[in-house]
Amino acid sequence: MSAAWTPVALSRDLPRLGVMPVCVDGMDVALWRSASGRVAAWADRCPHRGMRLSHGFVRGEALSCIYHGWSYGAEGHCLRIPAHPDLAPPDAIRVPVFHATEADGVVWVAPQAPDAMPPTIEGSALRSLTVEAAVDWDAVAFSVSGPVARGTLSGVAVTILVQPLPNGRYALHALTEATASPSVLTEVSRGLEALRRQAEGVFA
Repeated sequence: MSAAWTPVALSRDLPRLGVMPVCVDGMDVALWRSASGRVAAWADRCPHRGMRLSHGFVRGEALSCIYHGWSYGAEGHCLRIPAHPDLAPPDAIRVPVFHATEADGVVWVAPQAPDAMPPTIEGSALRSLTVEAAVDWDAVAFSVSGPVARGTLSGVAVTILVQPLPNGRYALHALTEATASPSVLTEVSRGLEALRRQAEGVFA
Protein backbone atom coordinates (compact mmCIF):
# COMPACT_ATOMS: atom_id res chain seq x y z
CA MET A 1 0.00 0.00 0.00
CA SER A 2 1.11 3.52 -0.76
CA ALA A 3 2.07 6.17 1.76
CA ALA A 4 1.28 8.96 -0.71
CA TRP A 5 -1.69 11.29 -0.32
CA THR A 6 -4.50 10.92 -2.88
CA PRO A 7 -7.01 13.75 -3.45
CA VAL A 8 -10.43 12.13 -3.16
CA ALA A 9 -13.00 14.94 -2.85
CA LEU A 10 -13.57 18.65 -2.45
CA SER A 11 -14.37 19.48 1.17
CA ARG A 12 -17.61 21.20 0.23
CA ASP A 13 -18.92 18.00 -1.34
CA LEU A 14 -18.78 16.13 1.98
CA PRO A 15 -21.24 17.75 4.42
CA ARG A 16 -21.49 17.00 8.12
CA LEU A 17 -23.11 13.60 8.68
CA GLY A 18 -22.36 12.72 5.06
CA VAL A 19 -20.75 9.55 3.74
CA MET A 20 -19.58 8.78 0.20
CA PRO A 21 -17.61 6.07 -1.65
CA VAL A 22 -14.15 6.93 -2.99
CA CYS A 23 -11.21 4.94 -4.35
CA VAL A 24 -7.60 5.04 -3.15
CA ASP A 25 -4.88 2.90 -4.77
CA GLY A 26 -7.58 0.67 -6.24
CA MET A 27 -9.21 0.12 -2.84
CA ASP A 28 -12.83 0.96 -2.03
CA VAL A 29 -13.02 3.51 0.78
CA ALA A 30 -15.93 4.98 2.76
CA LEU A 31 -15.29 8.68 3.29
CA TRP A 32 -17.43 10.33 5.96
CA ARG A 33 -17.75 13.44 8.11
CA SER A 34 -18.91 13.35 11.72
CA ALA A 35 -21.25 15.80 13.46
CA SER A 36 -18.23 17.72 14.78
CA GLY A 37 -16.81 18.04 11.26
CA ARG A 38 -14.07 15.41 11.53
CA VAL A 39 -13.26 13.59 8.31
CA ALA A 40 -12.52 9.85 8.34
CA ALA A 41 -11.69 7.27 5.67
CA TRP A 42 -12.23 3.56 6.21
CA ALA A 43 -12.22 0.36 4.20
CA ASP A 44 -15.66 0.26 2.59
CA ARG A 45 -16.75 -3.07 4.12
CA CYS A 46 -18.56 -3.77 7.38
CA PRO A 47 -16.69 -6.55 9.26
CA HIS A 48 -20.01 -8.25 9.98
CA ARG A 49 -21.49 -9.14 6.57
CA GLY A 50 -19.35 -7.16 4.17
CA MET A 51 -21.97 -4.52 3.35
CA ARG A 52 -20.53 -1.27 2.01
CA LEU A 53 -20.21 1.26 4.81
CA SER A 54 -20.58 4.04 2.23
CA HIS A 55 -24.27 3.02 2.15
CA GLY A 56 -24.46 3.58 5.90
CA PHE A 57 -25.36 6.57 8.03
CA VAL A 58 -23.52 8.87 10.43
CA ARG A 59 -24.80 9.56 13.92
CA GLY A 60 -22.71 11.94 15.99
CA GLU A 61 -19.12 10.71 15.87
CA ALA A 62 -19.92 7.18 14.65
CA LEU A 63 -20.64 5.48 11.33
CA SER A 64 -23.26 2.72 11.24
CA CYS A 65 -23.78 -0.03 8.69
CA ILE A 66 -27.15 0.15 6.95
CA TYR A 67 -27.58 -3.64 6.99
CA HIS A 68 -27.68 -4.63 10.68
CA GLY A 69 -26.82 -1.27 12.24
CA TRP A 70 -23.42 -2.19 13.67
CA SER A 71 -21.87 1.10 14.76
CA TYR A 72 -18.18 2.03 14.63
CA GLY A 73 -16.30 4.79 16.46
CA ALA A 74 -13.56 7.20 15.44
CA GLU A 75 -10.76 4.61 15.41
CA GLY A 76 -12.83 2.03 13.52
CA HIS A 77 -13.68 -0.11 16.55
CA CYS A 78 -17.19 -1.50 16.99
CA LEU A 79 -19.24 0.47 19.51
CA ARG A 80 -22.61 -1.24 19.37
CA ILE A 81 -24.39 -4.28 17.96
CA PRO A 82 -28.15 -3.50 17.98
CA ALA A 83 -29.17 -7.17 18.12
CA HIS A 84 -27.13 -7.52 21.33
CA PRO A 85 -27.45 -4.14 23.07
CA ASP A 86 -25.95 -5.38 26.34
CA LEU A 87 -22.87 -6.87 24.69
CA ALA A 88 -19.58 -4.98 24.79
CA PRO A 89 -18.21 -5.69 21.29
CA PRO A 90 -14.77 -7.35 21.25
CA ASP A 91 -11.91 -5.00 20.44
CA ALA A 92 -11.00 -7.27 17.52
CA ILE A 93 -14.10 -6.11 15.59
CA ARG A 94 -12.63 -3.17 13.71
CA VAL A 95 -12.82 -1.48 10.35
CA PRO A 96 -9.43 -0.83 8.70
CA VAL A 97 -8.74 2.91 9.02
CA PHE A 98 -6.93 5.07 6.45
CA HIS A 99 -5.19 8.38 7.09
CA ALA A 100 -7.39 11.34 6.14
CA THR A 101 -6.91 15.09 6.30
CA GLU A 102 -8.26 18.31 4.81
CA ALA A 103 -6.17 21.11 3.37
CA ASP A 104 -7.10 24.07 1.19
CA GLY A 105 -10.63 22.82 0.58
CA VAL A 106 -9.56 19.32 -0.48
CA VAL A 107 -9.90 15.96 1.29
CA TRP A 108 -6.80 13.76 1.04
CA VAL A 109 -6.47 10.07 1.97
CA ALA A 110 -3.46 7.76 2.33
CA PRO A 111 -3.46 4.03 3.17
CA GLN A 112 -0.28 4.39 5.26
CA ALA A 113 1.18 7.26 7.28
CA PRO A 114 2.69 9.77 4.80
CA ASP A 115 6.03 11.44 5.47
CA ALA A 116 4.62 14.93 4.86
CA MET A 117 1.40 16.86 4.61
CA PRO A 118 -0.42 17.21 1.26
CA PRO A 119 0.82 19.90 -1.14
CA THR A 120 -0.41 23.46 -0.67
CA ILE A 121 -3.14 24.32 -3.16
CA GLU A 122 -4.07 27.89 -4.00
CA GLY A 123 -7.52 28.77 -5.21
CA SER A 124 -11.17 28.12 -4.50
CA ALA A 125 -12.92 24.78 -5.05
CA LEU A 126 -14.85 24.72 -8.31
CA ARG A 127 -16.03 21.18 -9.15
CA SER A 128 -15.10 17.54 -9.58
CA LEU A 129 -15.66 15.42 -12.66
CA THR A 130 -14.82 11.92 -13.86
CA VAL A 131 -12.84 11.26 -17.04
CA GLU A 132 -12.90 7.88 -18.77
CA ALA A 133 -9.30 8.19 -20.02
CA ALA A 134 -5.97 9.76 -19.08
CA VAL A 135 -5.56 13.45 -19.89
CA ASP A 136 -2.59 14.46 -22.06
CA TRP A 137 -1.49 17.34 -19.86
CA ASP A 138 1.30 18.38 -22.27
CA ALA A 139 -1.31 18.89 -25.00
CA VAL A 140 -3.12 21.45 -22.86
CA ALA A 141 0.11 23.05 -21.53
CA PHE A 142 -0.44 22.06 -17.91
CA SER A 143 2.56 21.45 -15.66
CA VAL A 144 2.29 18.34 -13.52
CA SER A 145 3.86 17.49 -10.16
CA GLY A 146 2.59 14.30 -8.55
CA PRO A 147 -1.21 14.46 -8.43
CA VAL A 148 -1.26 18.24 -9.08
CA ALA A 149 -1.70 19.73 -12.57
CA ARG A 150 -1.52 23.50 -13.01
CA GLY A 151 -2.38 25.60 -16.04
CA THR A 152 -5.03 27.89 -17.49
CA LEU A 153 -8.52 27.38 -18.86
CA SER A 154 -10.41 30.24 -20.49
CA GLY A 155 -7.52 32.50 -19.46
CA VAL A 156 -7.91 31.69 -15.76
CA ALA A 157 -5.35 29.93 -13.56
CA VAL A 158 -6.65 26.46 -12.63
CA THR A 159 -5.30 23.73 -10.38
CA ILE A 160 -6.53 20.21 -11.07
CA LEU A 161 -5.95 17.39 -8.59
CA VAL A 162 -5.84 14.00 -10.29
CA GLN A 163 -7.28 10.93 -8.57
CA PRO A 164 -6.71 7.59 -10.34
CA LEU A 165 -9.76 5.31 -10.46
CA PRO A 166 -10.08 1.66 -11.55
CA ASN A 167 -10.29 0.68 -15.23
CA GLY A 168 -8.29 3.60 -16.60
CA ARG A 169 -10.64 6.26 -15.25
CA TYR A 170 -9.73 9.42 -13.32
CA ALA A 171 -11.47 11.91 -11.05
CA LEU A 172 -10.40 15.51 -11.53
CA HIS A 173 -10.90 17.96 -8.66
CA ALA A 174 -10.61 21.53 -9.95
CA LEU A 175 -9.83 24.73 -8.07
CA THR A 176 -9.53 28.20 -9.56
CA GLU A 177 -9.02 31.83 -8.61
CA ALA A 178 -11.10 32.78 -5.58
CA THR A 179 -11.90 36.20 -7.09
CA ALA A 180 -13.26 34.83 -10.38
CA SER A 181 -16.76 36.06 -11.27
CA PRO A 182 -19.67 33.65 -11.80
CA SER A 183 -19.48 34.15 -15.57
CA VAL A 184 -15.76 33.34 -15.57
CA LEU A 185 -16.37 30.24 -13.44
CA THR A 186 -18.95 29.12 -15.99
CA GLU A 187 -16.38 29.46 -18.76
CA VAL A 188 -13.80 27.52 -16.73
CA SER A 189 -16.35 24.78 -16.12
CA ARG A 190 -16.96 24.59 -19.87
CA GLY A 191 -13.21 24.36 -20.33
CA LEU A 192 -13.15 21.37 -17.99
CA GLU A 193 -15.86 19.69 -20.01
CA ALA A 194 -13.83 20.31 -23.18
CA LEU A 195 -10.80 18.79 -21.44
CA ARG A 196 -12.84 15.70 -20.65
CA ARG A 197 -14.12 15.37 -24.22
CA GLN A 198 -10.61 15.73 -25.57
CA ALA A 199 -9.25 13.03 -23.23
CA GLU A 200 -12.09 10.68 -24.14
CA GLY A 201 -11.83 11.40 -27.86
CA VAL A 202 -15.33 12.84 -28.03
CA PHE A 203 -15.44 15.92 -30.26
CA ALA A 204 -19.10 16.15 -31.12
